Amino acid sequence: MNRPRRSNDWGFPRWRGYDAGREAANVRLCDRHGCEEPGECPAPKAPNSPDRWYFCQKHAAEYNAGWDYFAGLDAEEAAEREKSERQENEGFRESAHYGWAGPGDGSRSRDEMRALELLELEPDADFDAVKKAWRAKAKEVHPDVRPGDEEAAKAFQALQLAYEVLRAAEERREWRG
Repeated sequence: MNRPRRSNDWGFPRWRGYDAGREAANVRLCDRHGCEEPGECPAPKAPNSPDRWYFCQKHAAEYNAGWDYFAGLDAEEAAEREKSERQENEGFRESAHYGWAGPGDGSRSRDEMRALELLELEPDADFDAVKKAWRAKAKEVHPDVRPGDEEAAKAFQALQLAYEVLRAAEERREWRG
């Protein structure tokens, strides 16, 4: 008995996905025993081998945790390899001055840079230097030290705001790990 097959078109053609059929999608599972996550991260089974394991994100990170780039090389060969790779990548670092951003390595926001500038610190200053500079400057313009001075009060508020911006950024960095 011939039964009519159900069509892939359900009426309006755009209701179905483009280039999609009714067939089941093939999903490769993680090669780690017992893992049911999709294996999307290829990892070599052996050096210079075309064979690959396919792991999920978690197991790929676990697989790569103990990987040593310089394994099997003596100190001289490792230093030579590091030197050659640094030479290949130097152009990226040297071209940083063509960017639109100001000084720094890009790890600080514009507000953090302004706060550091107000505290007269370098862009790579650590938080201990920020505390020290903030305390020194705040003592000079504190309202208790200079009562009735409007400019000192504004300067103190600006210093407070700069410190809060840098403190919040430091807490975010610590939280991220």
